[in-house]
Amino acid sequence: MALDRAETQRLRDIVVIRRVRDRIDREYAKPLNVETLARGASMSAGHLSREFRRTYGESPYAYLMTRRIERAMTLLRRGDRSVTDICFEVGFSSLGTFSTRFTELVGVPPSVYRRDHSQAAEGIPACLARQVTRPIRNREARLQRPALA
Repeated sequence: MALDRAETQRLRDIVVIRRVRDRIDREYAKPLNVETLARGASMSAGHLSREFRRTYGESPYAYLMTRRIERAMTLLRRGDRSVTDICFEVGFSSLGTFSTRFTELVGVPPSVYRRDHSQAAEGIPACLARQVTRPIRNREARLQRPALA
């Protein structure tokens, strides 16, 4: 009986966590933080963070940052907007934070990415371009090491 209750609660938590992830996907450009997300899910911030990490392998904040960077990458590839405009459009309030986080996830600064990757998804259907150009999660960007002679 106790196991049934625990399993039922775990399944309810997963449903709530999926709703939180969906909210992040929809509202990534809005000012979101863990406390706001937790309040909307009727959970404590700590419980939300633990359950989100257990379900998705990363914190809600890391997922939000990755989602914002994904959108920024798409806008930067278009090449018709400034890095500053894109920074604020995707929900960052600081250009420095945006550049730092972008560089951590993608491996190059936003201005370099825009210059070098503007044609990265050309000719690829949009549904595949997102997968091909997705930033590396959890700060695992590969460093460009110079080749030794």
